[in-house]
Amino acid sequence: MVDAGNDVGVDAGTSTGVDAGTATDTDVSARAWFVVYLKGACMGAADTVPGVSGGTIAVVVGVYERLIAALTAVDPGAVSLLTSVHTAEGRAALVAELRRTDVPFLLALGTGVLSAAATIATGVRVAVERYPAATYAFFFGLIAASAVVLYRHVDARTPRRAAVAAVGFVAAFLLTDPSLVGGGGDPTPLVLFVAGAVAVSAMVLPGVSGAFLLLVLGVYEPVTGIPGRLAAGLLEAVRGDPSLLFEAAVPFGAFIGGALVGVFSVAHAVRAALGRYREATLTFLVSLMVGALRLPAHEVRTNAGGDAAAAAVVAVSLVTGAAAVFVLNGYTDDLEY
Repeated sequence: MVDAGNDVGVDAGTSTGVDAGTATDTDVSARAWFVVYLKGACMGAADTVPGVSGGTIAVVVGVYERLIAALTAVDPGAVSLLTSVHTAEGRAALVAELRRTDVPFLLALGTGVLSAAATIATGVRVAVERYPAATYAFFFGLIAASAVVLYRHVDARTPRRAAVAAVGFVAAFLLTDPSLVGGGGDPTPLVLFVAGAVAVSAMVLPGVSGAFLLLVLGVYEPVTGIPGRLAAGLLEAVRGDPSLLFEAAVPFGAFIGGALVGVFSVAHAVRAALGRYREATLTFLVSLMVGALRLPAHEVRTNAGGDAAAAAVVAVSLVTGAAAVFVLNGYTDDLEY
């Protein structure tokens, strides 16, 4: 597992903290950033699946702590630097600020998240609808294997940390109760704002599924349809009719506004907890992942057939998910973020 506390591009003269003067180091830098993008894509795809958390994937792929650090380092006051970008000193100051707050990392990761939400996520939703048992078995294997790997890096042997682990497990277990799923409806902008603030916690809380929280709030289908309506509105605007774009922009803006409020507030809370009680916080976060196994396990039981062929498909999918964690962990172990 990579150390999420390491930084890419902290040294103003490098891209990965190594000398960029050689072709080999440049290749490593390009590979590192591309892998960050791919990890963001994995997070984005996971966030569309009820019961799977993008925060879990961030922990699995080793970028969780850096994501929290970058989110909490963002300074709105840096916007004032844009007024001096016409000067060399102003541009240098802006670049230094962007590197200090790790904005390049957030951009690479965020681009992966958004591109997956627009593309990969469609295939994931189709897989969930057509092959729910196999798909959820894959995610069960992925999350379970991740928890096994990550528990090696935390110490829950003290009574206090054991209690924290129990609280994390129970909290996620209760949050992923399938009976909590709410009804549908046409949500107002205020409801979408609240839904965005609540659901985006999945980006910074492993084990908490944003998609499932949207189901609980009864707005999963309307929210997942927002990107499609926005794209259709853009197409119609190009053709000369912007009315559909304006109509789609209202729910999009409301949800994104809530998401921004949620992600930054929760990120600051997590960073404060990591700073004061690192081991206990990590124990709690990993325990959230274990408790969240309830929902994928429920979906596998509900949708798997009773014959041997169905059981074999579930078993293969589960093992494939677990193997993916170990392969990804081994392949990216030499990269520093």
